Amino acid sequence: MATVNGSIVLIALPEIFRGIDINPLSPGNTSYLLWMMMGFLVVTAVLVVTFGRLGDMYGRVRMYNLGFAIFTVSSILLAVTWMHGTAAALWLIGWRIVQGVGGAFLFANSTAILTDAFPARQRGLALGINVVAGISGTFLGLLLGGLLAPISWHCVFLVSVPFGVLGTFWAYTSLQDSGVRRRTTMDWWGNITFAVGLIALLVGITYGIQPYGGHTMGWTNPWVLAAVIGGVVTLVVFTIIESTVVEPLFHLSLFRIRSFSAGNVANLLASLGRGGLQFVLLIWLQGIWLPQHGYSFTDTPLWAGIYLVPLTVGFLVAAPIAGVLSDRFGARMFTVGGLAIVIVSFALFMSIPVNFSYPVFALILLVNGVGTGLFSSPNRADVMNGLPANTRGVGAGMAATFQNAAFVLSIGLSFTLIVIGLSRSLPSTMLNGLVDQGVPASTAQAASALPPIGVLFSAFLGYNPMEQILGPQTLSALPDSGAYVTGRAFFPNLISGPFSDGLVAAFVFSITMLLIALVASFMAGPGRRAQPGLDDAEMAGVHPQDSDAGAGLIPARRSQNTAASGHSR
Repeated sequence: MATVNGSIVLIALPEIFRGIDINPLSPGNTSYLLWMMMGFLVVTAVLVVTFGRLGDMYGRVRMYNLGFAIFTVSSILLAVTWMHGTAAALWLIGWRIVQGVGGAFLFANSTAILTDAFPARQRGLALGINVVAGISGTFLGLLLGGLLAPISWHCVFLVSVPFGVLGTFWAYTSLQDSGVRRRTTMDWWGNITFAVGLIALLVGITYGIQPYGGHTMGWTNPWVLAAVIGGVVTLVVFTIIESTVVEPLFHLSLFRIRSFSAGNVANLLASLGRGGLQFVLLIWLQGIWLPQHGYSFTDTPLWAGIYLVPLTVGFLVAAPIAGVLSDRFGARMFTVGGLAIVIVSFALFMSIPVNFSYPVFALILLVNGVGTGLFSSPNRADVMNGLPANTRGVGAGMAATFQNAAFVLSIGLSFTLIVIGLSRSLPSTMLNGLVDQGVPASTAQAASALPPIGVLFSAFLGYNPMEQILGPQTLSALPDSGAYVTGRAFFPNLISGPFSDGLVAAFVFSITMLLIALVASFMAGPGRRAQPGLDDAEMAGVHPQDSDAGAGLIPARRSQNTAASGHSR
């Protein structure tokens, strides 16, 4: 439900903004567009560690159920939005942030609940199914958004409500908490400095991709620089605090466990490398390829979701298989091999033209999905297998924080690199293209000064901005009254060359991050193989593997009732 809601909004953004009577491409409204996309991810990234810690202290199932309830209530309030204009945009962004709070409860505790409930010999499969559910939800959201948004944008949020109500009731009545609880004091200074530092950093990156003054992007904006630098400094202070307090939010001692530290580094860099892929592919399909092949801009969201199905299929096939086999043979061959396959797929994306042949594109999508599936499940299981039982909540929260923060960073960096590529050749390309169509040179010169981020958002939303840029007076003076310039072919053909430059820059960055992640996956070790007779010891917090690394970590203490519930599984 949470991942469906994350992607369904991406596809439905044009209908949402039309429904509330806001033009997202107007300079003053760009921030609304960004926060509708990024607000959920930022809040989730900030809160998952804290909520994982609360799960360790008060019960993971209890926190998980609370997440379902919060998510459902916020979905209802999003669906019943009755306002228009700025008030509606702020209402939607506010409740999307509350949705992120509910999502953080779900993300922080679901992995720990599954790790508690399954023995090591089945854990790779169990976590693999969980990863499949999350990632497939992301792509299912693209299809649902394309189907529901044209009917009514309210349905985009309403679709979560019945699942949320059912999930809240089902989780409350069916889930049994078999985890180890550990009542401790909350590390408030750690929570505050972590939240302030990460929010400042992510908000700075979010605003860094917007134009500032005469610059195409906002990286020279003093407020952006202050947010990014201040966020980094605050996070450094946070690590100092965590090394001195008795009960830290981040158990830095967990990083002495090789599988946990190296596995998280690999996941962080892999997420940084491939987190922006969905946005890049949506821009590519919605803004360029689909219009070039006869699809109207109103239909491109749905067809973009459909044409991305091979990516989902590859992941759905590979992730469970990799989870099962990693339980038997260890994780390393799958994590390293999966990342190698993803790197090959990114290189193939770079090698094909912007106006590609779809069967080739679909095959590359399938390869990318297979590689991602081979990496994700074994990596998650390997990270969790190395943790003592009473730190699984905070450990899962830390892993989710790295992944979610990396996704936000990846989106910002992907936009930045594509904009840099666009800015090199877009102005001259747009000037020449408009003059060739009979647009007066002075008007074409003004239009070519359009910030590249505006062009990128137009492509992402499936808009043709020419009508808005040129205006009715200029269009009416053209030989065909502007029919070709405002049609489905001119704008995609115009930006395809500059977009190709940005695409190469984004993929080169992704490949670099993935190569480093591959090395980290290799250094994580062969991964834990299931061994008969270890499950009971494991439930007591004893880990035969990495026993030297785990020495000195928090001991697992269990009450008789908790122990009984654990063995009753």
